[in-house]
Amino acid sequence: MRVRLNLATKPLESHRRFLLGAGFSAFVAAIVFVALGWHVYTVREAAAEDRARKEKISREYARYQEEGNDLKRFFEQKDIKGLKERAAFINGIIAVRSFNWTQMFMDLEHILPGGARIINIEPKQVSGQVELNLTFGAADDEVKLKFLRALETSKQFSDVQIHSDVKVIPGAGASTDAKVVHLSTFYSGA
Repeated sequence: MRVRLNLATKPLESHRRFLLGAGFSAFVAAIVFVALGWHVYTVREAAAEDRARKEKISREYARYQEEGNDLKRFFEQKDIKGLKERAAFINGIIAVRSFNWTQMFMDLEHILPGGARIINIEPKQVSGQVELNLTFGAADDEVKLKFLRALETSKQFSDVQIHSDVKVIPGAGASTDAKVVHLSTFYSGA
């Protein structure tokens, strides 16, 4: 029979568990390190692409800015500026002449209630739109409100603003209007 005797002052300890745990921790740390390194690499690549794109956009912006400045200098020349003003004047005349009175009167006819009548119409061109200064008479407040509601809900007339609302004194004239209202509105004619 064999007897195992250990005559050492300290018993022999196995470090196998520690070495396995340390090896496994080192393996996991290496995987995390590689994953974080790959993430940093891809982020740096994306940032480099973004920087390159931003530089390209800023170069294009500078080029367009320079072209815009060249065009501005060109149109600021005395000869070109006079031509531009003349073209704007002629376009304004054409726009005023092309105002369709017949269509406007037809649109007004559709929304004008009984007891209301148009006294005065003055169209003028304001920044590409036709603004109508309109004066109308109404037999009473109800007719006036009907006409104003019809103007506001109409597709052809927009931005109705009342400038004056005068009550007419009976017997002051041949008119049967109890109210005379002056307003402005934009007419689209569509």
